[in-house]
Amino acid sequence: MRGKNTSLESRLHLLMMVCFLPLACIAIYLLVMTYQVSARYDAIVENITKANEYNTHLKEEVDYTMYVVVVNSERAAEIVDVDAPRNLIKGARETFTGILGKTEEENGRNKLNIILKCLNSLEKGVEEIERDAGVSGMYDTNLEHLDLNIRILTELVQESIQEYIYYAATNLELLRDRVGKDVKNAMLISSLLCITTFAIAFVISRRMQSSMTKGIRELRMVTRKAGQGDFSVRAHTDDNYEDLQELEEGFNHMVERIGNLVEDIKTEQVNQRLTEQRLLQAQINPHFLYNTLDAIIWQAEAGEKEQVVTMVTALSDFFRTTLSKGRDYISVREEESHIRSYLQIQRFRYQDILEYEIRIPEEMYQYQILKLTLQPLVENALYHGIKNKRGMGYIEVSGRMNGMNMEFHVKDNGMGMTEERLSQVRKEMYQEREENIEPSVFGLFNVVERIRLNYGLRFGVEIVSVFGEGTDVIVQIPAKKIETFSKENQLFQKQ
Repeated sequence: MRGKNTSLESRLHLLMMVCFLPLACIAIYLLVMTYQVSARYDAIVENITKANEYNTHLKEEVDYTMYVVVVNSERAAEIVDVDAPRNLIKGARETFTGILGKTEEENGRNKLNIILKCLNSLEKGVEEIERDAGVSGMYDTNLEHLDLNIRILTELVQESIQEYIYYAATNLELLRDRVGKDVKNAMLISSLLCITTFAIAFVISRRMQSSMTKGIRELRMVTRKAGQGDFSVRAHTDDNYEDLQELEEGFNHMVERIGNLVEDIKTEQVNQRLTEQRLLQAQINPHFLYNTLDAIIWQAEAGEKEQVVTMVTALSDFFRTTLSKGRDYISVREEESHIRSYLQIQRFRYQDILEYEIRIPEEMYQYQILKLTLQPLVENALYHGIKNKRGMGYIEVSGRMNGMNMEFHVKDNGMGMTEERLSQVRKEMYQEREENIEPSVFGLFNVVERIRLNYGLRFGVEIVSVFGEGTDVIVQIPAKKIETFSKENQLFQKQ
């Protein structure tokens, strides 16, 4: 058992080494060859470029400047830069000294040595002419020195530079031929190594395949069945490798545990979702009841019996819909009646700042809606929109069919929200937990959470708001007939 496990591991390592080492050698060889060729090519091109800068420039500059110094030494500084020849010779000497240190070819080194010697002689000739230029009676001598010590030397430097460039260009051609040979050798070596590698890897992999794939195919088949939801499957292989046997035993144990956990989770999820729905629906603001009862008492003391009867009736209708005999889903007509009762009560309290309109077509009455979906949105529109605005406020509740879904709008012309506040509200109402949610956003979070729990993540609430103009809260839920209740609601009713 242990021996076979070791053999399998050794074969895997062997296969990896057989494939990796030859390819690594090929890659290293090609990288080194490419680097060497590139370095030599760059060095030659750089030397040619530097040398070519002095090919004609040095002769023209030095000849002209020294001629001006000889024929008009008194005004030479006004006509030309008298220091230019020495600076140019100094720069050329540094450049060609650097090129000499990088040049290996003998002809090229000889030409560079000639150039450096000529530059040294040229520098002495320039100094001699500059020294004698101001001496009277030396004009003819200086002209002779100009021809012999300057022009001939600059001509020799120019010819040597051109010959060096020729030899350097010849080296480029030799380098190209050498690269061609190296590429052919590299292709031959790479081909032999690849063929050998593929042959050895094929033999090893075929032997490993015959001893391993049977057990792996069995595990793959039972894994596919388990992935499709069949947790009763078990893996049974005849493979003697210890690692595959451990994998088989671990898989069987895992499938058994998953099957048990799935059943437990299904039961727990149903109970948890029903409990969450009940807890979320229980979040009714008690201040609304207190304030409404206070208003009824005040109207009763004032002798306004008709208004007392109207408010008590509206409050009764409001809580009748809230309770709904324990139902989670009510009809759109009942939800509309619930909103109307709520707004009617609030109209008595805020008659100087509140107007409202409900426009839900009758064709939507035949569909069901999750209880307490729109009322919290209307409450938000009143307390966080209308009350913060001076003057008369307006709330409009509307609905329409949108394909197979229902779309509801709760609009107000209140203060609206800034972009920063709107972004914060959207973020908080879709949080996973309610611990850190602002009280002003809790109603929205409640509605969003209940819609997602009952209808799925595709449905929810969207907010559109403009600061100073108002807010529009949009609700999207699927259109289901009143007779169709969710399985969770039926289960809760039975319990």
